[in-house]
Amino acid sequence: MTDAVEVISRHACHGGVLGYYKHRSTAVDAEMKFAVFEPPASSSGATNPRVPVLYYLAGLTCTEETFVTKAGALEHAARHGILLVAPDTSPRVQLPGDRDSWDFGIAAGFYLNATESPWAPHYRMYSYVVDELPRVIGSRFSADVHNAGIMGHSMGGHGALTIALKNPQKYRSLSAFAPISAPMQVPWGQKAFTGYLGADHATWADYDACDLLAHGRRFPGTILVDQGLADKFLHDQLKPELLEAAAKAAGQRLELRMHRGYDHGYFFIQTFMRDHMDWHARQLMKAA
Repeated sequence: MTDAVEVISRHACHGGVLGYYKHRSTAVDAEMKFAVFEPPASSSGATNPRVPVLYYLAGLTCTEETFVTKAGALEHAARHGILLVAPDTSPRVQLPGDRDSWDFGIAAGFYLNATESPWAPHYRMYSYVVDELPRVIGSRFSADVHNAGIMGHSMGGHGALTIALKNPQKYRSLSAFAPISAPMQVPWGQKAFTGYLGADHATWADYDACDLLAHGRRFPGTILVDQGLADKFLHDQLKPELLEAAAKAAGQRLELRMHRGYDHGYFFIQTFMRDHMDWHARQLMKAA
């Protein structure tokens, strides 16, 4: 096991540094890339030199570059003194059928641990995000990995929700943009789960936010979710109303905000990114 990290490039930005990195991952048994924004040293105002961490999980077709270049989050991370981490969305190993469709395989890891061949040895993004990546970040950067939040978009929103619900002790804040709220009930999730996990729906349920809530999983804080009403995937793939109903039945605090005119893309995310960064900062700075 090694946490050796190779620098791809580093760029001054908003008084801090945006860097792209790669390392050999033991979780996925392949090279993984990730982006990190380090805020200016004086931003947080905390006595602890290690700053809070916020993980962002991107959606289908995205890479480690998508969020940091498109979301408009870096200036807010600089303002709050938060270290941002954005991993790639899947291993980049060549497997049979991994490029046959845009919503399965490459760039579509769904933040789960696959059990089916040929995916099982490499498609272990759940373990990568939950266990390995924080260890790497903690060893390489001035980051307080025990004071962390998580958010994501679409497939990554699904990942953020399920990861935080199953590991509430690891995250102090949680939010999502247009998440796949009930993957067991929509085509994207059914395709991914069948391919990665097989036919056993009991295994699927471990990666479905609505099902997790129904079976006693809780996040101790309030979950913030923003959704555009002009999102073409709203009714067939995302189904936020199911998350709202599951949260209400479970007693889980959820702030679901629906926005007229906004679609599924990063202009929507840019518009409400300040709100999300402020949301996470309020939780993370309590423990800083």
